[in-house]
Amino acid sequence: MAVLHKATVVFLPLFFAAAAAQFFQNPYMGGFSFDNGFGGAPAKKGDYETHYKGKWELVCNNSGVSAMHLVLMPNNKAIMFDTTSSGPSNIKLPPGHCRIYKEKNETKKDCWAHGIEYDIHTGFIRTLKSFTHAQSNRSRPTSGVQLVHFLQMGLLCRSVGSDNGGRAARYLSPCDTCDWTEYPTALSVERWYASQQILPDGSFIVVGGRRQFSYEYVPKPGQSNPTNFKLPFLLQTSDAVEDNLYPFVHLSTDGNLFIFANNRSILLDPKFNSIVRELPQLKGGARNYPGSAMSALLPINLHTQTTPPPARVLICGGTPHESAKLAVDGHFLPALRTCGSISITSPTGKWRVETMPTARVMGDMLLLPTADLLLINGAKKGAAGWGSATDPNLEPVMYRPRKPRAKRFMKLRPSAIPRMYHSTSAVLPDGRILVAGSNTNRVYKFSGVAYPTELRVEKFSPPYLDPHLALYRPLIVSSFERTVVGHGEAFSLRFALADVVVELSDLKLTMYAPPFTTHGYSMNQRLLILRAMDLVMVGPTMYEITWVAPSTAAIAPPGYYLVFLVHRGVPSEGIWIRIRIQ
Repeated sequence: MAVLHKATVVFLPLFFAAAAAQFFQNPYMGGFSFDNGFGGAPAKKGDYETHYKGKWELVCNNSGVSAMHLVLMPNNKAIMFDTTSSGPSNIKLPPGHCRIYKEKNETKKDCWAHGIEYDIHTGFIRTLKSFTHAQSNRSRPTSGVQLVHFLQMGLLCRSVGSDNGGRAARYLSPCDTCDWTEYPTALSVERWYASQQILPDGSFIVVGGRRQFSYEYVPKPGQSNPTNFKLPFLLQTSDAVEDNLYPFVHLSTDGNLFIFANNRSILLDPKFNSIVRELPQLKGGARNYPGSAMSALLPINLHTQTTPPPARVLICGGTPHESAKLAVDGHFLPALRTCGSISITSPTGKWRVETMPTARVMGDMLLLPTADLLLINGAKKGAAGWGSATDPNLEPVMYRPRKPRAKRFMKLRPSAIPRMYHSTSAVLPDGRILVAGSNTNRVYKFSGVAYPTELRVEKFSPPYLDPHLALYRPLIVSSFERTVVGHGEAFSLRFALADVVVELSDLKLTMYAPPFTTHGYSMNQRLLILRAMDLVMVGPTMYEITWVAPSTAAIAPPGYYLVFLVHRGVPSEGIWIRIRIQ
């Protein structure tokens, strides 16, 4: 295996005596190996204890655009955008950038921005253009838009929407002046409320959409799909209010696709476009839009000897089947409190059901650097849709899958800002959570309604950012961000840490694929717990740890990832790497 790069780490020791004496007797002689230097593998210590419930910070009073859609780019800029159908936003486009369109044979001009680029470090906002369809007599070309994943050079591709933009694929490069490039006829049909997933070969699949019971693969830029693949499963799972939009799509470690709609799920083999099998039903209610539960592929542990590594899916929240219909008349049913998890690599996988502390619909589910999960945003009653929910769920909840069942959920500090329909969130490289959006109104309304359009942006610090734990937070000293790594290759990091008595068993390296989030679903999100090879002391304040990249593209599809070094439950800041196509 080739070591690609060695990031630098510095130790800032407070309790240096134990290791220092041995080190200075024979400094730099090939390094001091903690696997062998202490006479065998040490006992694993637990995570540092904390009773910290988190911290909320208001970082922007006016983003200009309500963040219906949110994705973090590898240049540390967050892309936020909304539909053009909501009328004027709160930020204008630069002169000469207005969108010209036709409505009822009348030419109109839209000079308001509906998308922005937000610098997560400085807070600087740059507007992004809207899409021009001068020949269209409909004025909502980007409503319901989706994104797929980062392409190989950090390029972002987004496809589908509603009205005249429903067949489009659009690309955005990460640079200070870049804007969207559009291919309006890429897809075979219009897809609104569809889901997308990157595949092992770097291509993308688009599944479903309103009244589209099929799937297709995003073509290369400039090309168009002549047809698609029918999927009767999507028709079978559509009820009176659909409840199967934004189907949950997760790439399993064996290359199959888990597709969940309403309360049923299948495994699809994308190589042969065949259904492998149907999984047991998750009972209790509807889980997809407008039922809008949350879903994630649980962290994949690469320490296992099983091939492929086991993969489990978690789904939490949702609504009773009749909830969306009743909400239209102002009758808001309680959301679901149940979570179900299932092994998607086992032929006998069955749902295991747990209960959350509070009910939640339209929430976000994020994978944290520590391999825990965060449930955030949403409501306790109603369903997804304009004015279809009430009773905002202000309390984030941590889900810790490695804890005993009775201790997995932990309620955290509540926010003061309701985040309802069209709210979003994202994990940042520093470990905080960016929280934005919320608009239950058809147009931007800032007063006179129960839940005004929300333009404020917050950052939430989870418990692992307890100030009392800062002493134990690793610091990756690195000059090689955006390193390219191949599957199965070894790579090394050097890091600084205040607690010098560190052992290999104290450390965990996680690799996180930042998702695109909209309508309570984070697409393409996955987190891998990498396998460690060695920990070596290379200087009086330097440690180097060597890890192995995931072995296959089914485990880690090509693209950009954030790498975090976790020391007994306390993560470093993340650094960007890129997994190349095999």
